[in-house]
Amino acid sequence: MPRTPATLVLDHRQTGKVALNVLVGALESFPDTAAVPVDFVPRERDLADAVARALEASERVLVLWSFYSPDAAEQARRLAQVRAAVPDPRAVHVAGGVHASAEPLATLREGWDLVALGEGERTVVDLARAALAGTDLRAVRGLAHLDPGGALVSRGRGEAVTLDDWPPFAPAHGRLGPIELTRGCIYACAFCQTPFHHRARFRHRSLPEVLRWVRVQKAAGFRDYRFISPTSLSYGAPGPDPDLAAVEALLAGVREVIGPSPGARLFFGTFPSEVRPEHVTPAAMALLRRYVDNTSVIIGGQSGSDRVLERIRRGHDAATVERAVGVALEAGLEPHVDFIFGLPGETDHDVEATLRLAEALAARGARVHGHTFMPLPGTPLKDAPPGRLAPAVRARIDRLAASGGLYGQWARQAEVADALAGRRAPG
Repeated sequence: MPRTPATLVLDHRQTGKVALNVLVGALESFPDTAAVPVDFVPRERDLADAVARALEASERVLVLWSFYSPDAAEQARRLAQVRAAVPDPRAVHVAGGVHASAEPLATLREGWDLVALGEGERTVVDLARAALAGTDLRAVRGLAHLDPGGALVSRGRGEAVTLDDWPPFAPAHGRLGPIELTRGCIYACAFCQTPFHHRARFRHRSLPEVLRWVRVQKAAGFRDYRFISPTSLSYGAPGPDPDLAAVEALLAGVREVIGPSPGARLFFGTFPSEVRPEHVTPAAMALLRRYVDNTSVIIGGQSGSDRVLERIRRGHDAATVERAVGVALEAGLEPHVDFIFGLPGETDHDVEATLRLAEALAARGARVHGHTFMPLPGTPLKDAPPGRLAPAVRARIDRLAASGGLYGQWARQAEVADALAGRRAPG
C-alpha cells in the first residue's frame, strides 16, 4: 500500500483540544489540506502508539501540541516519553499556544522541533502544505526552530486572522465546540496572556458568520451552545462601552436558529467566558435573563484593593465589583466572582481588603472563584514573584470554601506558580 505524504497526530487532551479543533478547521478550508489524515488522541498513554502507527503509513508525521503555561512542565515530560518511545526523526513535534509563543526558546530547548508563534490558522495550512510537498518545514512563516548552535531562528509571527475567514471548529471531522466570538482584548490586564498573544484590540466574528456556525452545530445535534470571548458583553463593540444592541441581536439570532429544540440551551456570560463588572448593568442583566439558560454569570473581580486593581490595569475599582454583584443578584443571576490571591506588591492591607470583599460577597449570595497569582510568560508580570498564601490567609480561604462560598484551584495554582518561577531562564 502506498504511503501518504503526511499525517497529523494531535495531542487532543482537554486543555488544548479547542485550539487544535480550530486548526483542523483551518485545514478543512482548502481542498489540498482537507485530505490530510488527522488522528485525534485524547489519552496520554495512546499518543506514542498513534505516532508509531502514523509513521507506518506516512512519509512524515506532524505531532501538534497546544498548551497553556501552567501545563508546560507536564507537557515537556510527556514529550520526552513519546520521543523515547518513538525516536524516529520523521515525527516532527510542533508546539503552539500562548506559552510556546511567549517562551519559544525555552520550549524548543525542552524538545519540540518547531514552535508556532502567534495565531495558527494560516501557519498550520502552510505547514501542512510544506509537509505534503516534502519541503523544509522550518521555512514556514509563523514558526521558530533552533539552529545547530542552539540559537533561536524565527520566521516571524503567524498571520493575525479575520475570524470571519476561518471556521471556529472542524465540522468535517465532527469536532465541534464553543464558537469564538471575539479575539484579542483592549483591557490588557497585567496578569493575562490573552491581549499579549492576540493583541490588545477586539476582533469580532460577524453575526451572520456566528449564526452560520450555530446552524452547523444544530444540524449536528448540538444541545449546549457556548461562546468564547475575553469579555462577553463587549461583543460587537470597538471599545470599552458595551453595544447591547449588538449583544441582543446575537442572542436573539441564536435563539431563533436553535428554536424549540428539546434540551437545547444557550449559555452566555459564563464558562468559557466572563463579563467585566462595569458591564453588569440592569439593562445588560435583563437582556441575559430574556435569552439565556444559564442562571449564573461570571464576573471578573480579581482584587478588593483599589491600589492593586490600578497596578494590574483592571480599569475598575472594588466598589464596581460590589455594585455588579448587587445588580446580578437583583436580576436573579447568581454571581461567580473571580479573585486572584497573592498578587504581586500586595500589602497586608490589600490582602485584608480582598478577603473582606470576598467574604462579604459570599455572604450576599455570590460565589467566589479563587485563584492564586501565577507569573505567566508573555505578560507584564512574568518576572513577578509567584503568589504566596500565608497560613492565616489560606485558613480564611479554606473556611470560605467549606461554607460553599468559594471554589477553585487556588491551592494547585500556588504550586504551579512556584514551578513557573523556577523555570525562568537565568537573567
